[in-house]
Amino acid sequence: MKLKTQNSKLKTKNKKNIKEKAQKIKLLILDVDGVMTDGSIILDNEGNEFKRFNVRDGHGIKMLGRAGIKTGIITGRKSKVVEIRARELAIIDVYQKVYKKSAVYDELLKKYRCKDENIAFMGDDIVDVELLKRAGLSAVPADADEETKKYADIVMEKDGGRGAVREFTDLILKSTGLWEKVSREFLG
Repeated sequence: MKLKTQNSKLKTKNKKNIKEKAQKIKLLILDVDGVMTDGSIILDNEGNEFKRFNVRDGHGIKMLGRAGIKTGIITGRKSKVVEIRARELAIIDVYQKVYKKSAVYDELLKKYRCKDENIAFMGDDIVDVELLKRAGLSAVPADADEETKKYADIVMEKDGGRGAVREFTDLILKSTGLWEKVSREFLG
């Protein structure tokens, strides 16, 4: 897995730093539109909303859970579809229609007795910058807003809703040594 870092001259140093940061993670927090989905919002004539989620991203979230790392969602929009997908992935902490994401982030820190260094966060737009700056390990999909990319530790190779979350979960699992634990049943 190749990583694009903020400063390509520090690529090797950043990879080591990213691994060290990943080893402290206890909670992954995700935005939805543009991260778990490709950012498209499809509405039918009845006003029903449709979103497309990547099954591999979902499996990455499930593997994190089996490794003991929880996942939460903080998103600015409200959608029944997000509730359904979160339930499928056993994500308990789902916060929708959140204008100021840092307030919910602080709640999650308290709830799980974490510090910023224990949080991994993936967002994709300027509304996510505050959390990208605070989280111990932060990432954005390849197609994230250009200005927002400046604040992330990692720019993933994959786009939002197209495998970026899975790249991030795999990186966390492999960096912490938990990959072997969760992949053993599949790989032997």
